[in-house]
Amino acid sequence: MITLRSLLLWSFVATLSSAAVAQAPPPDPQQHEFVIHNFKTESGVVLPEARITYGTYGKLNAAHDNAILLPSHYMATLTGYGFLVKTEKYPEGALDTSKVFLVTSELFGNGRSSSPSNTPEPFHGPRFPVMTIRDNVNAVHQLLTEELKIQHLKAVIGFSMGAQQAFQWAVSYPTYMDRIVATSGTAKTYGHGIVRLEGQIAALTADPAWKNGDYTDEPQKGLEAFGMVWAGWLYSQEWWRKELWRTASAPGTTFEQYMFSFRKRFNADANNYILQARSWESNNVGNTAGFNGDVEKALASIKVPVLYMPSATDLYFPLADAQYEAKFIPRVELLPIPSLWGHPAGAGASPADKKFLNENIARFMGN
Repeated sequence: MITLRSLLLWSFVATLSSAAVAQAPPPDPQQHEFVIHNFKTESGVVLPEARITYGTYGKLNAAHDNAILLPSHYMATLTGYGFLVKTEKYPEGALDTSKVFLVTSELFGNGRSSSPSNTPEPFHGPRFPVMTIRDNVNAVHQLLTEELKIQHLKAVIGFSMGAQQAFQWAVSYPTYMDRIVATSGTAKTYGHGIVRLEGQIAALTADPAWKNGDYTDEPQKGLEAFGMVWAGWLYSQEWWRKELWRTASAPGTTFEQYMFSFRKRFNADANNYILQARSWESNNVGNTAGFNGDVEKALASIKVPVLYMPSATDLYFPLADAQYEAKFIPRVELLPIPSLWGHPAGAGASPADKKFLNENIARFMGN
């Protein structure tokens, strides 16, 4: 998902209407890097150096208690939550950086934090270890407590894989934040989601140029196939039937042009795409220590209020999965996003989605 203006971010989201595009994005956050030496992953692999790229908006107050964490989503960078940031040109934003300090963390595997593409041997390329959502959460907890000296957060707010992280924060560190917000993402990746991701991986790796991940040139045909599979799941069926793709493309674009544009949307490192897909697949709060794989027990352990906002038409994280999980969370407000924009509704895909998210997050935060 790389800046609100970049191709890579919108290769995933690809959903702003022309009205939303017209709004000026917020300034980019300040970029930083945190290095953890000898980081032990859940798989038992020890990385000599684990690097986390992160960004900050606003100022940390003297008490260090005004921070909100925004964990990144699939292939996103630190600018992926601009749709929530209040600016002079967008006063409706839920997060006012004159009052709160925002930290936006980047997942392992995005190409800037430690990834298959930027880690030296023996962990380069396909030998980079699968990083679980808990690995990411534990690393960022270390970043917050050691680098920024933040002992408590006002909230964790996450979209998609960021929502996965928000749930994991609430299970792994149940009193570290006041509340969490999860949009278009669940606390576990269920079988259908794994099948979908494996379909994309299979499409990518069928390219002979893949060479078991030791490619010398990017497997372009595989990336094109990966993008076409992605496109089929991104939006709702009704979104396609009502031709809402016209609002997400340049005037005069034909259906064929828009559809086949997904062949060129994924142009980063192939091993990175696969690594983050594996992180997505492995997500399960029930596998947190002490819960023996029981997702229901893990959800029941959440102590903080939860604003759970699935997209009503999400094909990646279906509404029924969110409804199932919400039954076990003690202090949950389940509030589906009434949108035809499928998965990206949770990132403010249309002006109506953006308004719904910001109004309800502001209310939930007590703004």
